[in-house]
Amino acid sequence: MTAAAAPGSDPASSFDAFVLAHGPELLGFARRLTTDHHRAEDIVQDVLARVGLAWAKVSRADDVRAYVFKAVLNDFLSWRRRLSSGERPVADPTQHRAASVPGADDGLVERDQMLGALARLPPVQRAVLVLRYYHDQPDAAIAALIGCRESTVRSHARRALATLRTLSVDRTSEGSRR
Repeated sequence: MTAAAAPGSDPASSFDAFVLAHGPELLGFARRLTTDHHRAEDIVQDVLARVGLAWAKVSRADDVRAYVFKAVLNDFLSWRRRLSSGERPVADPTQHRAASVPGADDGLVERDQMLGALARLPPVQRAVLVLRYYHDQPDAAIAALIGCRESTVRSHARRALATLRTLSVDRTSEGSRR
């Protein structure tokens, strides 16, 4: 589905309709990439501001949704953004948490642990896993989005999964020591 403006329609309302239709999906995608809600909002807001200024040109793209998703991915992978968001908290809030929180759903705990592990991956590896497992994209599509070969995508995925397995083993051994 393209969100191109219909002839004679107001381009601003077409952009508004696009944002209303795809904004939450873009934010979810950015949130999975960044593992930080506020940073995800910043990325989506920056991308939509640039897209809004160039809407007359962007709305003529074959797949506007794919174009904007790629812009979000590029903004996430941008070296400028990584430099501007290099500040990271040093305290680990899970450090003093019991192995099992009373009343907590195991699925929520596992999701929280997975997001923490994803956050420790390099941005490109995280992007590959998010695109592959959350958005069911094939390696060819991921390679086109990131701008590399399919074999490089597979290599990033293999390294990321190996890192996640290592982190999982580390968490398991920490839990068994208590």
